[in-house]
This record gives sequence, C-alpha cells and structure tokens, in this order.
Amino acid sequence: MPEKPKSSPPSPPPSPSATRSKAAETGETHKRFATTSVTDPAKVRAFAIEAARLCADDKCDDVVLLDVTGVSQLSDFIIIVSGTSDRQMHSTADDLEKLGIQEKYTIYRRHADERTTWIVADFVDVVVHIFEPNTRAHYDLEMLWSDAKRVAWERPDQTKKHRAGQA
Repeated sequence: MPEKPKSSPPSPPPSPSATRSKAAETGETHKRFATTSVTDPAKVRAFAIEAARLCADDKCDDVVLLDVTGVSQLSDFIIIVSGTSDRQMHSTADDLEKLGIQEKYTIYRRHADERTTWIVADFVDVVVHIFEPNTRAHYDLEMLWSDAKRVAWERPDQTKKHRAGQA
C-alpha cells in the first residue's frame, strides 16, 4: 500500500486582537460579530456625535466618543463623560432622551445607581455613560475599551481652551 503523505501541523489561529483590528479596518465587523443592527452606520455615527456635543453643551467634562464597532457586539459607539453634580447628570440624561426621541433613537434603558455616581443611557447602537469623576476614574472605561478608535465630535467652529481661557 502506498504511504500517505504526512501533513504539516495546523498553524495556530491569529490572536483575537489581531483579528479584531483587521476586521475593523476591512469593514468585516458585522460579518465577524453577528449583530441584529439594521441601522445605517452613518446615521448612528451622526447621532453619537450629536449626543457627545449635547453632553458638552450641558457642561459635562472630558467628553470621549469611542467607536467600538470592531470591538463590541453590543453597540457601535460609547460616550463617556464626567458630570459635576447629580442634578446636572440627571438633566443631561433627560436631554439625551429628548435628543433620542427627536432623532428617532428611543432609549432602550436608563439606569442610575443609588448615589447617582453613574448614569447609563442605552440607545442600543449608542451607549452613554455619565460619571461622577471619582467613579469614572475607578471604572476607567477608556482603558477597558482601549482598542476602540476615538471619534472627533467637536464642532469645527469650536476651539479648545484650557480652563484658564487660553487656547
């Protein structure tokens, strides 16, 4: 009987982070991460940018908009902001709900912890985290989602100024 050719051992699969970043770059994210999202990605991005701008307009600090399409199956964008008081944080969450209704993004769920140190407004494709600064530092979601790309959300006519008012 003829001898079967020996096959080489299978090569190891690529690392998850390499696969994630390649999928994000090639736009294959929805194929890799099965999703039920049928929303136009451009509309989702526009809503996320408007929500980040609203948070800044409501005097939230350190507004960060992350594109997690290649990293998360749960949402496409995450917004992380710091509030200055529980009243301001609730007011911002209320304004986000109004923006959602106006833009046809009805809020799926909103939750605040007992001491109002963290409010989550979940619009499915966009999730907004409004933190009290110490709680934000404790959970450090920016580090958790460090694979995500940061999205520029500032209006073109706005200039960043230091707290002293200097550019």
